[in-house]
Amino acid sequence: MDQVLKRCRKYPVLLTRAQEKAVSAQADAARTLWNLVHAYYTFHEHSRRYPSWGQIDAEIKRARREIDWLGVLPAQAAQQVLRTYRQAWENRWGGTHARPTWKSRRVRGAVDIPQARDLNLRRLNGRWGTVQVPKVGVVKIRMHQSPPDRITGARLVREATGWFLVLRGEVTAPMPAPRDRDTETLGVDRGIVHTLATTHDAGPAFIDQPATLTPGEAKRLYRLERRAARQKRAHTRGTPISNRLACTYAQIGALRARQARRRYDFAHQASAALVGLGYGTYAIENLSVTNMTRSARGTITNPGTGVAAKAGLNRAITNQAWTQIDRLLTYKTEQDGALLVRVRPHGTSTTCHRCGNNAPEQRENQATFRCANTACGWVGNADINAAHNIRTRGQELTSQDAEPNGTSQAVKRQPPKRRHT
Repeated sequence: MDQVLKRCRKYPVLLTRAQEKAVSAQADAARTLWNLVHAYYTFHEHSRRYPSWGQIDAEIKRARREIDWLGVLPAQAAQQVLRTYRQAWENRWGGTHARPTWKSRRVRGAVDIPQARDLNLRRLNGRWGTVQVPKVGVVKIRMHQSPPDRITGARLVREATGWFLVLRGEVTAPMPAPRDRDTETLGVDRGIVHTLATTHDAGPAFIDQPATLTPGEAKRLYRLERRAARQKRAHTRGTPISNRLACTYAQIGALRARQARRRYDFAHQASAALVGLGYGTYAIENLSVTNMTRSARGTITNPGTGVAAKAGLNRAITNQAWTQIDRLLTYKTEQDGALLVRVRPHGTSTTCHRCGNNAPEQRENQATFRCANTACGWVGNADINAAHNIRTRGQELTSQDAEPNGTSQAVKRQPPKRRHT
C-alpha cells in the first residue's frame, strides 16, 4: 500500500534582465498588496468593524483595474495574497501563530503561481527545463532533481543568490511498517558545543555540526562587514544606497546564503541519521527558539545588561539549526512510521537522570555534570545527562497514549473564533 506525501522541490531559475525586472515588479506588487489589505482590514479595528473577505476581494479587483503598477501582478497571484492573509488570521485566532503584521522591503520577495496548469513544465534535457510564468513568459530552470509526481502549485522566491522556483506537489511512497513504540526511546538534546547529544549506546553519542564557513570565508565575511559599516557611515538616511554598498551587501548575502545551505544540509543529514537508528520513539525538548533568541537590549528607560554576550549566544543558537532539525525530524519520523514526542524542557540540564536530584549547582560548567546527592554521585557529560532526562520524560509521555508528534504541554481546548467568512 502506498501513501501520498506533500513535498516541495526547489530549482534555480535563469532569468533574462527583462524577466528579472518583471518578476521583481510582481514581487513588490504582492508585498504592497499585502500591506494594503492589512491596512484596509484593520482600519476600524478599534470599533471591531471588520470588512468581509468578499468586500476585500472586490476592492482588490477594482484596484488592479485602476492602478497600473498593481495590475502587473497576475489575478491568481493577487487572490493568493488574500488567501494567505486570511489564513494568517485563522492561525492567529487558533492560537498557533502571532498576529499578522506589515511586510517591509527587506522581506524575501515572492510571487505565487497557485494554478499548476499555468506552469507548463517541460524538460529540455538532463540538466535544463522550462516553465511558463504568468505575465513573464517562458523561463529556464536548472532541473537537478525530479519534480513531484503531481504538481499542485509553485512559488517564485528571491534569495541572496538569485531567484528560485519552488514546486509544490505530491509524491507517492510505500507505506512504512509502524515501528514498535514500546521498545527503547531515543532521547535527543540540542546544544551549542554539541549540536545533538543522544542516548544511543551502540555508537557515537554526539552529532556535531561542522563549521559552516571555512577560515578563509569567515575572514572574508569579517572584512566585508567592516567595509559595509564603513560605507554605511557615508550614507544619508532616506536616500538610496550607493552602488558600492549594494555590491558589498550582495557579497555578504552570498556568503550568508552559502552558510545557510550548509546548515540546512547538515540538518537533513543529522535527522536522517537519527531516524536511521531504527528507534520506535524519539523524544526532544519542546523549545521556543524564538523566545530563547530574543535580544537583551531592553528599552531606553530600562536598558538591558549583558547585551553583547546575549547577542553572541543568540548567534550560536541560530547557527546550530535547532528549528530545522525539529521540523525535518518531524516529517521523517512520521514518514518512517516512528513516533516523535516533545517534552517540557524545564530542568533537564540541572536534574540528575539517575536519582532525580535537582540543583542548579550540579552543573559545574558547560560540559560537566556532578550529582550533589552523595548516595548517587553520578558524574558525566551534561548534555548526555539532559538527553537521558528527555528520554525518561518521553517514555512517560508515550505511556499516556500520546498522539504522534505530540507534546506534554497544555493545549487550548476552546474552539477558535470564526470571524467574517
